[in-house]
Amino acid sequence: MTDVATDVVIRDGAAGEVAADVADAAQGLFAELVAGGAALGWVDPPSRAEIGALLAKVAAAARAGDGALRLAYSGDRLAGLGYWLRYERPTHRPHADLEKLAVASETQGMGVGRLLASALVDSAREAGIEVLTLDARGDNENALHLYRTLGFREYGRLPDFVAVGDRRYDKVFSMLDLRA
Repeated sequence: MTDVATDVVIRDGAAGEVAADVADAAQGLFAELVAGGAALGWVDPPSRAEIGALLAKVAAAARAGDGALRLAYSGDRLAGLGYWLRYERPTHRPHADLEKLAVASETQGMGVGRLLASALVDSAREAGIEVLTLDARGDNENALHLYRTLGFREYGRLPDFVAVGDRRYDKVFSMLDLRA
């Protein structure tokens, strides 16, 4: 494998309506990862309609200043995507949650996740977000390590909270204070 991170381009996915080909590529990405056991919040691969609706919601929030959607491309292939959304409660509006970060299996370990996460942190900072939170499945050591190296710190853990069939995993909560 070559180091594709140098060839990866990060694009703002909320510039206009989410194109059908982007939604198709995202659905393929999520379906492959979920089928392989990835910790993305689904037990079964999501449908095209579900991903289309999700991306439309995130793109609309981003256009309103309440989120960001970033797409990573290696050539013309979607190598990953991620997004954050501002909290809806009035008392939580200064803060946002990094809800999804997914990297195609063939580009994992090559810096795509770091590029996406860094772009999302930068966009949160530019949007005036004070605290960016996220949660990850406790066995997702690569993601947890990435987040720690970007300055996120763990602030809580729910033991055996995530259920995937008969298996149980911790849910790990992390935060990055952007006020400093």
